[in-house]
Amino acid sequence: MDDRYGLTTIRTELDGGVLRATLNRPERMNAINDVMHKELCELFARIAADSTEVEVVVLTGAGRGFCAGGDFKQMAENNEAGYDDGFSQLMIDSVAMARNILAIRQPVIAAVNGDAIGLGATLALFCDITYICETARIGDPHVQAGLVAADGGVVLWPMLLGPARAKEYLFTGDLLTGREAERIGLVNHALPAEEVLPAAEAMARRLANGAALAIRFNKRLVNKELEERVDRIYEMALAMEAVTFRSADHLEAVKAFAERRPPVFRRGQR
Repeated sequence: MDDRYGLTTIRTELDGGVLRATLNRPERMNAINDVMHKELCELFARIAADSTEVEVVVLTGAGRGFCAGGDFKQMAENNEAGYDDGFSQLMIDSVAMARNILAIRQPVIAAVNGDAIGLGATLALFCDITYICETARIGDPHVQAGLVAADGGVVLWPMLLGPARAKEYLFTGDLLTGREAERIGLVNHALPAEEVLPAAEAMARRLANGAALAIRFNKRLVNKELEERVDRIYEMALAMEAVTFRSADHLEAVKAFAERRPPVFRRGQR
């Protein structure tokens, strides 16, 4: 089957109105580097513009993982090379990604075949319906890297779980299994690994044969509050994340990751 959009880090295949978009860096657990970050923005914009032929989207990952979040190897390289002044491109690209995925009027279904961490969890939770492997891990451990959970965590988790429970997970960075995530309402369905993609694609086929206009309008109405949260919070959150990118705690976390040891944050040194 031909690749529909010709991206380098995301494989796209259209079959009978259902587009399967597969994050395709399996050697890095589909961690998001600069190239994939830009291609995700492009992917979502192209899907939104492809609304005549693409009825439903299934987003999944190649190999054992869905998405391990930001690529720590690239973070270390960026720390050594230096970021642009004020992290302006980070803020532009991250806001564009969120707005582009919300601009998709077709239903988007996540088939979380393995771990979905940080920005990987955000991608899954921005989808309209989420199927997850029951033993996969999902969570937003930005805080464990000394960072603000700016690329979606502070926007999505309070909406899905309520403020108190969201703060617990955002403050600790604790991960949940797929079963736990289903139990607390973070995702729709937790299934054995081999059933996740078939179940997501069965739902995609069902929706592709449904009343498209009504489905798309329902999505648009339900997502209005989420769109407003993105407009109110995202840029401020990214500005705060930019501050933490230069913090001693984050630099220690990146160094500790490279040295394969737990980070020792400033409070732990007192």
